[in-house]
Amino acid sequence: MQTTSHLLMIRPVDFKFNEQTAGDNKFQVAGEQENVQQQALAEFDGFVNILRENGVDVTVISDTLDPETPDSIFPNNWVSFHEDGSVFLYPMHSPNRRQERRKDVINELAQTFEVNHQTDLSFFEMQERFLEGTGSMVLDRTHKIAYACLSVRTDKEVLDNFAMLSGYEVIAFEAVDESGFPIYHTNVMMCIGEKFAVLCLDSIKHSEDKIAVLESFKATHKTVIAISFEQMNHFAGNMLEVKNKAGESLLVMSEQALKALHDTQITALSAFSKIVSAPLYTIEQNGGGSARCMLAEVHLPLKKQKSNLDLPKGRHTNFTEISKGFYNESIDKDNK
Repeated sequence: MQTTSHLLMIRPVDFKFNEQTAGDNKFQVAGEQENVQQQALAEFDGFVNILRENGVDVTVISDTLDPETPDSIFPNNWVSFHEDGSVFLYPMHSPNRRQERRKDVINELAQTFEVNHQTDLSFFEMQERFLEGTGSMVLDRTHKIAYACLSVRTDKEVLDNFAMLSGYEVIAFEAVDESGFPIYHTNVMMCIGEKFAVLCLDSIKHSEDKIAVLESFKATHKTVIAISFEQMNHFAGNMLEVKNKAGESLLVMSEQALKALHDTQITALSAFSKIVSAPLYTIEQNGGGSARCMLAEVHLPLKKQKSNLDLPKGRHTNFTEISKGFYNESIDKDNK
């Protein structure tokens, strides 16, 4: 399935402009706001409420003050969850972002979802090679295709390693902004829905890559909604299609992204999904990421709850006890 109704979000405790990521993230600008953490927290909580009001299941886990992780609000970069119960951990470009990988977050999800296998690619950090999850890759989960614009944060060797381990086909290309600077993450210039794709086609540098991407969309029956550089710069490519508990398709984006779209684009997208937006201006400016970056999709299968009738005679327990200790694969201590 391309979409899920289960999302993981990390509630910030020390959100701020991250100088370690600013060099290659041109979407990120140091804001002049006072109380950036408080404003970001208000935006985060409001976003969670909007998602839940629209019937989306959101697991919220708070960040910790130690270690210092100013970008923890963007968990989709360090972890991805898949339908077969597999979990992938990714190598991160900025040293302080590597501290975002948390075993306890996966343990928490393992109370509710099946975690059958974990693949940790973070060892590539020692080789200065990186792949920042579903920021670096936009996944067509239905057709097992990973679209990726190559950058300092998206290394082709790590990308191919992910593809080999996961069974995905890779369509890689170079993408740049109006000045010719490489786009840091694919998910700011592309969104893949079940039946549509939002794409800043002008950002793809080489004509043969544009053709390859469009041919792939054609083969997978995606309606393409093109956006401009200006719209991309307002995070109009940073969207995510999810399903609510009633099975309704929702296209989640920021208020800034929605305001950047033309009426014809909104009409085209509304034919596929109900648009859901939230104001995320402080997070977008200081973090250089938007709504999609804040959402880690949980495609893991739900655990089957056992009743007491399923247990050996004389033993009674509860679901928490059954789940306890299910996740037993270790993460390197440095990655906690």
